[in-house]
Amino acid sequence: MHHVDVIRIPSRSPGDISGLEELIASGRVAARDIVAVMGKTEGNGCVNDYTREYATSMLAACLGRHLELEPSEVEKRVAFVMSGGTEGVLSPHQTVFTRRPAQGVPVAGSKRLTLGIAFTRDFLPEEIGRRAQIEETAEAVVRAMRDGGIASIDDLHFVQVKCPLLTPSKIAAARERGCEPVTADTYESMGYSRGATALGIALATEEAASSALVDDAVLHDWSLSSAVASVSAGIELEHNVVIAIGMSAQATSDLVIAHDVMADAIDAEAVRRTMQSLGLQGNEGLDRIVNVFCKAEASPDGRVRGMRHTMLGDSDINSTRHARAVTGAVVASVVGHGMVYVSGGAEHQGPAGGGPIAVIARA
Repeated sequence: MHHVDVIRIPSRSPGDISGLEELIASGRVAARDIVAVMGKTEGNGCVNDYTREYATSMLAACLGRHLELEPSEVEKRVAFVMSGGTEGVLSPHQTVFTRRPAQGVPVAGSKRLTLGIAFTRDFLPEEIGRRAQIEETAEAVVRAMRDGGIASIDDLHFVQVKCPLLTPSKIAAARERGCEPVTADTYESMGYSRGATALGIALATEEAASSALVDDAVLHDWSLSSAVASVSAGIELEHNVVIAIGMSAQATSDLVIAHDVMADAIDAEAVRRTMQSLGLQGNEGLDRIVNVFCKAEASPDGRVRGMRHTMLGDSDINSTRHARAVTGAVVASVVGHGMVYVSGGAEHQGPAGGGPIAVIARA
């Protein structure tokens, strides 16, 4: 079984690897033990956000030097998930996940943090946002759970996935082969990719029946969702990268995780409930929190608690940017700082307009 550690480090820029280098140089982290890195970068989080690719390239090159591997090989063994957009009070940072063999004997009668990773195959442009992506994601989630020793879906608390999007060249390539992509709008393709991926997670966790997960359900049937799904789309990859985070009685980490679901973008009570389930009350013990991970989106019906919002009609600023700023501020107001992982675009990730939230803390 595994012993997992999680360390959050600030970033001075998308290409900043100094924090990772310091962790390795100090001996706190061994490069060979790093299995995943999740980051928030200060790009726009949209189609043309290359800060995600830049950050991934720099991190892979850094680890490649320590592991004596090419960066491309590093990306096959480490799950990199870079989420663009640090609007409002959100602070750029990286969360490093390490995994070693179990240390000592598991604490009797308790479960501790563990995680596993998996990768899908590359997707054809016409598969993005459709059943093929749903099925491949579901299979990868099962593999990631097995990799992490997460024995039951009841012990699965958060599934983070990085997925691809469509570009004009991909759309043209598909049409040249006589295939029509799910959309010709590159920004809209991010939502389709996130949505299909989230439904794949719902399929793996038995939150949705396979028969309901048809192509037309993606971005249309909002009754279908997963309470543990967190998906970020990017231009830097062609496949899905899956990180399954949960608990196990066999794990020896000194960390724990809990999750809940925000009903809407301003649901601070869901943040508090998640913390309380880990024994964190009010401002007491906030230093135990390693990081908070959640999804945010502009409610597709144009309302928050019955009141009209204008996020979906802003032609200057994409709705995902509004949503990250709003939910980031809500989470920061509860935990006392903005260095939290808030990802925009929560299609089929929790209820429409809301999203899953997870907290990792010291036991």
